[in-house]
Amino acid sequence: MMTTAKNRICLWYDGDAEEAARFYTSLFPDSAVDAVHRAPADYSAGKEGDVLTVEFRVMGIPCLGLNGGPGVSHNWAFSFQVATTTQAETDRYWHAIIENGGRASECGWCQDRWGISWQITPLALTEAITDPDPEAAKRAFEAMMQMGKIDIAAIEAARRG
Repeated sequence: MMTTAKNRICLWYDGDAEEAARFYTSLFPDSAVDAVHRAPADYSAGKEGDVLTVEFRVMGIPCLGLNGGPGVSHNWAFSFQVATTTQAETDRYWHAIIENGGRASECGWCQDRWGISWQITPLALTEAITDPDPEAAKRAFEAMMQMGKIDIAAIEAARRG
């Protein structure tokens, strides 16, 4: 059995925490479903024997999926930021989230079908917008502001000027 982390992320779901955990762990490396716990009795959002919580890891980050019921929505204030190294990796994560019921947003952000926000952020973008040359950083930042999914080649071209 997994040792409980002193700190982990708790994500609220409306009955589909296990489905979400299995999706995330199928997509990202260093991820796994560690335990599925069933309710020992009826509760406001479910019945005895229903999946109550799911312990899982996403890229090494310990998480707990809680089937807490309807009425609690996720928002952009919380997101997972995934650092990618290639355009292919960026595209793979972005499209997997979007094409499985998610939705695209701006500047590398998207939301999965459960409303969890993800930032699919190429390391090239981080390096470009923190370039010691303020003009290069500005060009890269302005290019990023026009994008949904990040295009590494376009960011690098903007950085070069």
